[in-house]
Amino acid sequence: MKKQYFGTDGVRGVANEGLTPELAFKLGQAAGRVMLRQGTMPRVVMGRDTRRSGPMLGAALASGFCSVGVSVDAIGVTPTPTVSYLARTGEYGMGAIISASHNPAPDNGIKFVGHDGKKTTDETEYEIEQLLDSSIEPRPIGANVGELVTGMIGLDRYLDYLESLVPERLEGLKVAVDAAHGAAYELGPTILKRLGAEVVVTGVSPNGININEEGGATKPGFIQEFAVKTGCDIGVAFDGDADRAVFSDEKGRLINGDRVIGLWAAHWRKEGRLNPCTVIGTVMTNGGFEHFMAEQGIEVVRTPVGDKYVSDKLFELKAQVGGEQSGHIIFRELGPTGDGLITMLEVLRVLKREGGKPSHWVDAYEPWPQLLVNMSVNDKSTWNQGSLVQSALKQAEADLGENGRLVVRASGTQPMVRVMVEANHENLRDVVTARIVEAMETEAGGKVAGRVDLTHALGD
Repeated sequence: MKKQYFGTDGVRGVANEGLTPELAFKLGQAAGRVMLRQGTMPRVVMGRDTRRSGPMLGAALASGFCSVGVSVDAIGVTPTPTVSYLARTGEYGMGAIISASHNPAPDNGIKFVGHDGKKTTDETEYEIEQLLDSSIEPRPIGANVGELVTGMIGLDRYLDYLESLVPERLEGLKVAVDAAHGAAYELGPTILKRLGAEVVVTGVSPNGININEEGGATKPGFIQEFAVKTGCDIGVAFDGDADRAVFSDEKGRLINGDRVIGLWAAHWRKEGRLNPCTVIGTVMTNGGFEHFMAEQGIEVVRTPVGDKYVSDKLFELKAQVGGEQSGHIIFRELGPTGDGLITMLEVLRVLKREGGKPSHWVDAYEPWPQLLVNMSVNDKSTWNQGSLVQSALKQAEADLGENGRLVVRASGTQPMVRVMVEANHENLRDVVTARIVEAMETEAGGKVAGRVDLTHALGD
């Protein structure tokens, strides 16, 4: 089954160009019809981020749902995970989110979660696409038309839930928050103040077009500088829809997703509450982190890149935490998807319990040197068929052995191959990388399209 509109995270495009109100209306109709077929509660909770196009697309999407007899609670600007929480704890058959996450302001997206709060399956998305252009007979009329209710429905319940996660409270902590002018610009500071923290904020003045523009989780340098400048104990930055969070220690050093998982798991392992002693990472998870976890008696299980794979493995192994370097962290017992606000509170709770400074988490281990090279190629389906490239890849595996890793994968959207080389020494990493790049340039028409040192960064 090949989907035409849905990608890895819903339907995305430039708002009013690729993602039009007409398409949003049809998506609402089709998703509503799938709900009715499945016999779920015919009511949807719908939230959005701060993009100017959000109300336009939301009006169209809600109209689509209502036109097939499904009611909508439109709760306005709210983080993506808030919708997931309300969908799985309220009387809803589905949740709908209008957001393009960390993308620039002209983009937008529509994604759905089921009544369990999990992202809809490929099968459900395919079924929605099959209904996009089919006729609706008979149309509901009168009292059978869905109702549209607007307001901050359920947000107090969500804030109460978040507050309950930190019984230690946060008095005595000074926290810097960068909300990226996005969906957490109100809820992020609000929950911290409710828990007693002193809060200094930036990125909390959305105007519809400045989301992700100045800082946020994908530009962590901003919160790193801001945390130091404002004398905070710790800084936290969200992305546009607040399903991820990254941190700065008091010295302005990055605490990425690997370190978040590590500090959280190590703390609860010491407390005897990490069961099983397993965390979930991806193929991009740093080898230095994996060795640090092994020293704590904790196993790292890897998945392909993508929070969906992390979530699936968490539930399969009944592990408690997993995620990606980018700050997309999932705490299985607290929800099936990433929640930047929960990630923030879990980190601050551990910091409060340990009574130290977050810099000791950064000092706990050194990440292995890790380099990502994006190679444009003539044909990403045959780039590795030649003898030179095959020999270089084989030699790389032999040279790295137990002292590093090689991850090579074709891009799903571009004529490009991504080469990630990691080693316990920078020289070994660079020698191996150079050999692979040279072979690809010679035999596969490869050209270096980008080179990123991921050693102290956010990953892919």
